[in-house]
Amino acid sequence: MTLTQLRYLVAIADAGLNITLAAERVHATQPGLSKQLKQLEDELGFQLFLRRGRSLEAITAPGVEVIARARRVLLEAGNIRALAANLRGEVQGELAIGTTHTQARYVLPPAIAPLRGRYPGVSIHIVPTGEGEALAELGRGADLALVSSSGSPPPTGIAVPLYSWQRVVVAPHGHPLTRLERAPTLAELAREPIVSYESSLKPESSLRAAFDRAGFEPRIGFTARDADLIKTYVRAGLGIGILAEMALDPVADADLIQLPARQHFAPCMAWGVLPRERVPRDYTLALLALIAPQLDTRDLRRALEGTFEGQWPTPPTWSERACASASA
Repeated sequence: MTLTQLRYLVAIADAGLNITLAAERVHATQPGLSKQLKQLEDELGFQLFLRRGRSLEAITAPGVEVIARARRVLLEAGNIRALAANLRGEVQGELAIGTTHTQARYVLPPAIAPLRGRYPGVSIHIVPTGEGEALAELGRGADLALVSSSGSPPPTGIAVPLYSWQRVVVAPHGHPLTRLERAPTLAELAREPIVSYESSLKPESSLRAAFDRAGFEPRIGFTARDADLIKTYVRAGLGIGILAEMALDPVADADLIQLPARQHFAPCMAWGVLPRERVPRDYTLALLALIAPQLDTRDLRRALEGTFEGQWPTPPTWSERACASASA
């Protein structure tokens, strides 16, 4: 029995028993993966999968238990490698990040640049996706997830508060709401077609909750995961935009008018989420500290070890963070 065989076994389970897909994910050939699986079953003396012809149909009862234990073995093997690499002071490796398009586009680049200066041999893989999918990336091997919420911390992993941010409302020049000499009301915003994130369609959306509390139904005209696409729709006159303040650049987006409507929406918190029971490489924690300089990497390690008894430093607002970066 080898770690390679166990890795292939878990890959098959995670690929929905699709051997072709599993082989692609572990960078192996399909015949090679099938051969290793057969050797493992021969050594164990029982089948891990039920077969129909050459296809895998289901995981056997013994296979379920073996796969669960294989995951733990692979986790600990990875932890040993990570620990050894940290102790050797290695500056090479891979860093996989599951995050939203907004974080990937506007938050990560200024932090990744100095990280690459300190760890030039690190290969960084960013998976831009939705909030829920970003957390799911942790289960698929990502080292870090960057997500946001307006309520409780994410339920998965070790969630560390990074900074808080507000939603902003933007409209193209000449829009009637830009000529008001006051902040638009929620009633006035509700009458306009709104361009916002895909999450706005979900019943639990905090954007929808703000309108619901005031007794109004928002007109969600267009949605997108990408803030740049939201702004494109706004520029085309397809509605007013409601998006994260990080995505609004005072120079590049000077053609859009920001409406004073922040008071209508609760602030959101950006979280860095680390997988439990996994030893992180030094550069993973360094990236978190670059995004949120108030964090101490020693506290991050204690949290992962279950020995952190303090409280996380009060996270700055995005505007405070931006001012600090500008004056540095």
